Amino acid sequence: MAHELARGLPEDRAGRDLRAAVAFLRSQPNVAKDRIGSIGWCMGGGYSLQTALVVPDLAATVINYGHLVTEPESLDKIHAPILGIFGGKDQGITADDIGQFEAALKKRGRRIEIKIYPEAGHAFENPNNKTGYRADDAADAWKLTVGFLAANLK
Repeated sequence: MAHELARGLPEDRAGRDLRAAVAFLRSQPNVAKDRIGSIGWCMGGGYSLQTALVVPDLAATVINYGHLVTEPESLDKIHAPILGIFGGKDQGITADDIGQFEAALKKRGRRIEIKIYPEAGHAFENPNNKTGYRADDAADAWKLTVGFLAANLK
């Protein structure tokens, strides 16, 4: 991942920040240290995946139409189960990207669930997206997310 992340931080700086955030959570007395997961939408979905890359013992990762990686050396670092939620009409994250990501992780024996909403575009879960919000798909995606996190963070 030689690219810069969406907010402009180099990958190594973002990785330090994400590791520090998880370390902070683990230092809290009211946090189950082995039940920490990540979730994000759009750029945050990319950060959720980035967290799985830099925190090998993360318990769960949810990516809502976030940037994906397919480099083998990066994917080898992922051990958390992943739920990926995408829009079939997203112009930035194609079905081919998603398929490569899913296949590469399955090849490595990782647990991954992918849900593509065929008529949805990017940011379809965002009610502020006046032209692309899809209430029924968003509700279904949220139900999947809650179930996935309940199963993996219990």
